[in-house]
Amino acid sequence: MKKFRGVFLKNENEIALLREANRIGSLIREAMKAEVKPGVATMRFEEIAQDICRTYAVRPAFQGYHGFPFALCCSVNEEVVHGFPSRSRILTEGDIVSFDMGVVYEGFYGDSACTVGVGVVSEEAARLMRVTEECLSRAVAAATVGNSMNDISRAVQMHAEANGYSIVRRFVGHGIGRSLHEKPEIPNFVPAFGTPLPLKVGMVLAIEPMLTIGTHEVDILEDNWTAVTRDRKLAAHFEHSIAVMPHGPEILSL
Repeated sequence: MKKFRGVFLKNENEIALLREANRIGSLIREAMKAEVKPGVATMRFEEIAQDICRTYAVRPAFQGYHGFPFALCCSVNEEVVHGFPSRSRILTEGDIVSFDMGVVYEGFYGDSACTVGVGVVSEEAARLMRVTEECLSRAVAAATVGNSMNDISRAVQMHAEANGYSIVRRFVGHGIGRSLHEKPEIPNFVPAFGTPLPLKVGMVLAIEPMLTIGTHEVDILEDNWTAVTRDRKLAAHFEHSIAVMPHGPEILSL
């Protein structure tokens, strides 16, 4: 494994392991999405995640990470990220729920996230989810050799702000590989300072725009994990882990 300006560049074998880690993570994500409906307790999604981890003999990446108690981050409505699954939190018609899930396969990490509507959601919620996912797609498309990390950040910022949404600045994307969080950080806005990092073949990046309808400011709840929008307006979160390849970006978490 080589390094470029502190960033690990993965070889073909390492990317193959990351591809499998993310494939298993995507199976978990899709299984959870299929169970989203009114009346379901959010702990049900934790159970699905744990069951599939056991089936594929992989370890939940988040459980125990800095003391996080669950395999799954499950965040509802104004919860931006790091929400706890709960037996008492029951999804209702019109909610939106975000799943952020990672696994460890043979020492390599997968990480992805999505936001899903519960039953029929408002036009406001549907648009927020659509634009956030579009931001992710545009950011992935910008992850090509010859571009820089700022091009990824710019793709998110321009599309989010053009559509009237705020970008959560407290949380950013990251490199991923043998560790869940590696260099570089990938903000969803163009930093005011610093030299842009050129994108190189072998970089593996977890890109994760988080948008809100109102303020970008967040509060952390008493559980010391759950981040909510300060004005308690809706937030959405989408994430893919991607590899920068000679032919262009490859989404690993499909």
